[in-house]
Amino acid sequence: MTAFVFCGPSLTAEQGRPHLDAIYLPPVAQGDVIRVIARKPTAIGIIDGFFHNVPAVWHKEVLAALQQGIPVWGSASMGALRAAELHPFGMVGVGAVFEAYRDGIIEDDDEVAVTHGPGELGYLALSEAMVNIRCTMADAQQQGVLSERSRIVLERAAKALPYQERTYDRILKAAAAAGLDRRDVEVTRAWLPSGRRDLKREDAVRMLQVMRERLVAGAPRATPKFHFEETTLWLSAVKGTLEGTRAPRT
Repeated sequence: MTAFVFCGPSLTAEQGRPHLDAIYLPPVAQGDVIRVIARKPTAIGIIDGFFHNVPAVWHKEVLAALQQGIPVWGSASMGALRAAELHPFGMVGVGAVFEAYRDGIIEDDDEVAVTHGPGELGYLALSEAMVNIRCTMADAQQQGVLSERSRIVLERAAKALPYQERTYDRILKAAAAAGLDRRDVEVTRAWLPSGRRDLKREDAVRMLQVMRERLVAGAPRATPKFHFEETTLWLSAVKGTLEGTRAPRT
């Protein structure tokens, strides 16, 4: 049984291994799932993925895995996005972020986007995901740290920032400039070290746990409910990827 999981920065390989014995790979990019399919995996898990300056994983790569009977799970970040788009075709989504995308509660890609360091540093996140901010602010309101109005001001201030600039320090400064009471700023700043939530990491861990449970129980192979069209463009992309004309990553 060999599962492959694409992760970082939501969850590092070291953080994932206690939950699932798998081969952990860098964040997924275009062509990576094609390469993994060639390695005959038992299952594939997608947590994190590149986009922006690197071509994102194709939907058709995931469909190709499903068509070959390989179950594909997704959560937390790119995995949640792709699972929300492809769950009608058999991709399995796990967690609150996936559910929010699936149900239309959130729609923008920047809700999960962060900027991060290189692989040598474990893809360390350098900004905060909007889904984590929303979850944290909701907890602050529930615990009486913030009023509903103050929560909304903070969320709007965060959303107005480019995803690369979303840190709590910048969010608090932007909210103060937008009229958030000084007391609320300082109370929130003091509460954050103990109250901050990492919803993406929570979802990623849950996905690994679900994968382990299903695989240990002998989860059946994926049963595709769609026709997979092997177009000339698709066959050319697969050939180019496997022959290395596209930069290898796995």
